[in-house]
Amino acid sequence: MKIARKLIDSVKPHFSKGGKYEKFHYAFDAFETFLFVPETTTQKGVHIRDAMDMKRTMFTVVIALIPCLLFGMWNVGHQHFLAFGMEADNIQKFIFGAIKVLPIVVVSYSVGLGVEFIFSILKGHPVSEGYLVTGLLIPLTLPVTIPLWMVGLGAIFCTLLGKEIFGGTGYNFMNPALLARAFLFFAFPAFMSGDIWTDLTSEQGQSVVDGFSGATNLSTFDTNFHQMISSSDMFWGFEQGSIGETSAFACLLGAVFLIISGVGSFRIMASVFAGGFLMGLLMNVLAPSDLPNHSMHMPAINHLLIGGFAFGAIFMATDPVTAAHTGKGKIIYGLLIGAFTVILRVFNPAYPEGMMLSILLFNVFSPLIDHMVVEQHIKSRLKNA
Repeated sequence: MKIARKLIDSVKPHFSKGGKYEKFHYAFDAFETFLFVPETTTQKGVHIRDAMDMKRTMFTVVIALIPCLLFGMWNVGHQHFLAFGMEADNIQKFIFGAIKVLPIVVVSYSVGLGVEFIFSILKGHPVSEGYLVTGLLIPLTLPVTIPLWMVGLGAIFCTLLGKEIFGGTGYNFMNPALLARAFLFFAFPAFMSGDIWTDLTSEQGQSVVDGFSGATNLSTFDTNFHQMISSSDMFWGFEQGSIGETSAFACLLGAVFLIISGVGSFRIMASVFAGGFLMGLLMNVLAPSDLPNHSMHMPAINHLLIGGFAFGAIFMATDPVTAAHTGKGKIIYGLLIGAFTVILRVFNPAYPEGMMLSILLFNVFSPLIDHMVVEQHIKSRLKNA
């Protein structure tokens, strides 16, 4: 690292004020602070001394996402070989999945960061660190069969219309990664729903076995939840779905890391799970007795395991920019997201995965939730004064 430090210091004057490449200062600064902790400190205003800057915080979230990424790669290969009825060991499955998944990650980062750097140079402001996380969240919420040009288009959409149009990271009122997924879902529904979750690339003349079906648990539970895979398989993630969302176990590993590091909000995570579970129980109570296969009869715990519920609760709903900020507000915000997700799944068969829309909806209402909590606190204090 000393060699890298000397090299950066040797060219730094060219990118500083008055240097030959002054207009690229913030692009250079982004690379420097990516490798090393900034040497500058806050000079005015109220500030806190802390070793964690924004980039280190973002890296913490990226590390928490690694279990989902690695399992997603393995599961892509597992589902592929299962569809073809072929035997393969875990290494073969992982390698196949990595070959399919890594290009999606590379396109997401290269296109999204490219847009960030262009805006940095044109507008003369520092490169936003938020895309370090967004660039990985986008691929993990997509099917492995998504065309790479769509990944790039989604990255451009979320960067331009999800962040920069509002002033950059910290000013957006919706989660950028979910906004990208919503854009792709509604713009290209054929590539985001249906039998698109497993890579069915032909392998040396092999054909897909006749019994293979591309249906996910989300599309199965609405017609007959008894046909879903076991709760154990859902927990571990041995099912079809978006690249990084199938394994609740991998998501929980990331949750533990985020909570211990102090980056993730335990209140929001726990509230989302509680809201989904309680609404699932209410659906069980209200379920029609003459329709035993109706989705309202599905065990409440299964709502927490299928689709992107766990992934959304841990990595999306907890976005510090778009989530509620007050203590009580976080609980209310999480409960509403979890409950509304179950409501969407049960009563909207055309869109069984309600987590994405639920989070985006309450991203919009989170300032109102905080405002109501603060107003109630003020009234309570005045009453007791």
